[in-house]
Amino acid sequence: MTVVIDSQRWSRPLDPARLVLATDLDGTLLAGTHEARRRVRDLFTGVLPGATLVFVTGRGLETVIPLLSDPTIPKPHYIIADVGATIVHGDLRPVEPLQHELTAHWPGSQAVLKALAGFPQLVRQSVPQERRCSFLAPEEALTPALQAAVAALGCDLLFSAGRYLDVLPRGVGKGAALRRLAAWAGFDPASVVVAGDTLNDLSMFEAGFRGVVVGGAEPALVERVRKNARAHIATAEGCGGILEGLARHGMPLDGNGGSRAAPACGDADLVMVYHRLPYDEVVVDGVTVQRRPKSPNGIMPTLLGFFAGGRKGSWVAWSQQDSRAPAGFEPHVAVDAQAYPQLKAARIPLTHEDIDLFYKKFSKEAFWPIIFSFPDKAEFRQAHWERFLEVNRLFAEQTAREAAPGATAWIHDYNLWMVPAFLRPLRPDLTIAFFHHTAFPSSDVFNILPWRRDIIGSLLQCDYVGFHVPRYVENFVDAVRSFAPLESLGNVACAPRFLTYGCALGVDRMTTAIDVGERRVALGAHPVGTDVALIRRLAASEAVQRQVADIDAYLAGRTGIVSIERLDYVKGSLEKLQAYERMLEQHPELLGKVTLLNIVTPAASGMEIYDSLREELDRTVGRINGRFSTLDWVPVRYFYRSLPFEEVVAHYAASGIAWITPLRDGLNLVAKEYVATRKAMGRPGVLILSEFAGAAVELHGALLVNPYDANAMSETLYQALTMGADEAAYRSERLAMIVDDHDVARWGDGFLAALAALKSSAPQQAPFTGTDERPAA
Repeated sequence: MTVVIDSQRWSRPLDPARLVLATDLDGTLLAGTHEARRRVRDLFTGVLPGATLVFVTGRGLETVIPLLSDPTIPKPHYIIADVGATIVHGDLRPVEPLQHELTAHWPGSQAVLKALAGFPQLVRQSVPQERRCSFLAPEEALTPALQAAVAALGCDLLFSAGRYLDVLPRGVGKGAALRRLAAWAGFDPASVVVAGDTLNDLSMFEAGFRGVVVGGAEPALVERVRKNARAHIATAEGCGGILEGLARHGMPLDGNGGSRAAPACGDADLVMVYHRLPYDEVVVDGVTVQRRPKSPNGIMPTLLGFFAGGRKGSWVAWSQQDSRAPAGFEPHVAVDAQAYPQLKAARIPLTHEDIDLFYKKFSKEAFWPIIFSFPDKAEFRQAHWERFLEVNRLFAEQTAREAAPGATAWIHDYNLWMVPAFLRPLRPDLTIAFFHHTAFPSSDVFNILPWRRDIIGSLLQCDYVGFHVPRYVENFVDAVRSFAPLESLGNVACAPRFLTYGCALGVDRMTTAIDVGERRVALGAHPVGTDVALIRRLAASEAVQRQVADIDAYLAGRTGIVSIERLDYVKGSLEKLQAYERMLEQHPELLGKVTLLNIVTPAASGMEIYDSLREELDRTVGRINGRFSTLDWVPVRYFYRSLPFEEVVAHYAASGIAWITPLRDGLNLVAKEYVATRKAMGRPGVLILSEFAGAAVELHGALLVNPYDANAMSETLYQALTMGADEAAYRSERLAMIVDDHDVARWGDGFLAALAALKSSAPQQAPFTGTDERPAA
């Protein structure tokens, strides 16, 4: 196929509406400064709506796929992979009949390997590929015998960089594939610009199109292209070279080098990105006022504490309003002018429908079941995902406006999974940290999500990602590994801080950093602690002491077993009641001597998914009490309501056993609150904890149980009820030391310390100024 270009047409400036950029990836589109990459991305994501982008790479298609979820890289319209042996649309559909023609001329990998088995200098590369075989070979391996063997297969040899040898279908190469695609798609050849950096890209420059050799290119390519009047040899590397070449070929770029206006930046050194404000908003007489949160949340005051010393900061969160643009809405308000004079709340107005779809429905119906490994309960709706993306984009844009140059953005939890994807292109200068307050499932479960690639691609834009326990770190690494090639940059032993082989969630070593596509992401395990000081104060208060005395009087010498959890199928509430019933059947001598204080906190309003579970719990409690109650004893004291935290602490204090056996749980702070309360009261207590709660791997001294094992559940409860005082005291003291030492304040300090260490070891980046300069032509 021959491409003829009228020299007069070639000399004209490029038409932005018809531009076709056909670019190599490694060393070309994937290289250059953050700003240059952002400019190129903007060209193909709105600035030039008629422009077409083609990836032309030696990579196999399998290793190109992860790039499609990288928000810093523009999405291609077409992909030419495998050195021209694969031609697909941007959505990975084969371009027919081009792909069929390529396949028809390929004898098959097994035939090639068999024919070349007698050439020992060839070492096959272990990389994904289609319709080609790639080898590592020295130059002296290119013997006439090898060339003859390849020719007999109806194939061509391609040797590059002095070591890479490809066997391809005859007539296949980057340039030939691009010519085929240009003819099939009807591209104006005078509007096609090719870009590359190695001799592997030479065939594109010989195909008759305009071209740019980016800075830092392989000298052999520069030498071969130097006399090509249609090619520009750039000085800037990567995307900077592409922009330089486009300008040289007459592309009318604006003063920002074709980029959208850079976002304005703020003055916050630390930006907390959390779906909730650190206070409750209440409307009183038509005026919105701030109130202390109803539910105790030790994380909130801990995060607020980082601003107590006068650090400039913003807290980005939603504010429920009647519309996205309410009249008179104030986006910035003081959180607490006296305690945190430099902290402001950056409120994002969301409607009731926004919050309902983004949080209550989508997050809880699609993500929650996957996170906790209940895929049969998941519901995936594309319309809800689109709303989720929209809300995450609003959070990212607000964060970009709040952060000072080089600041840190600390994003919290799965509700904001996609914020890094939107934030990184807006503010490449930021240090982005993310903490998962939930579990992270095994990769085979996580990959059920239809949007798994988007989520992993977003999280890989972070500099640091933290989880509760090492198992979740390793689950994340496995999920990334199924998404893209990665290199583990380090690992540490988990013992003695965490259990290894003695728990379902145990692992012996944890990955500390990974490299994925030249992006380095550090990882860490940071189990959230509880507010031990607050619990100590409450336990000493007259109100709690009085409530404890009342509960003690009610128990009248019986052993109290406290169970407290939110209404949720992941908490194992029904399985627990069934185990309690079985224990009473098997040990009738305990009838009248134990009482289960079963506290179930209602789910948020509008969560219909839990209605059937509540009905089943009500029936089971009724059946147990109906079977075993006497005139002066009820086996289950059941609460279905939210109790004030002071009353919860009183129940902890009065109960000799805490029975916390979720089927899955990211961590479980109830276990730590119980331990801290019993210590504060000077009363040893026995903790029964599910192996599938994250806290199980750090709370040495708890009785661990598999909540899926019905017999083990009953037997472990019986073991706790009959445990000797000395063993109970020993276990209780061991647990208390762990909970006291690793409280919520230490969690926050540890996370930011890890982030600070990461920043101090990272290479310095040019400061973000909020402006762009056009690259030199």
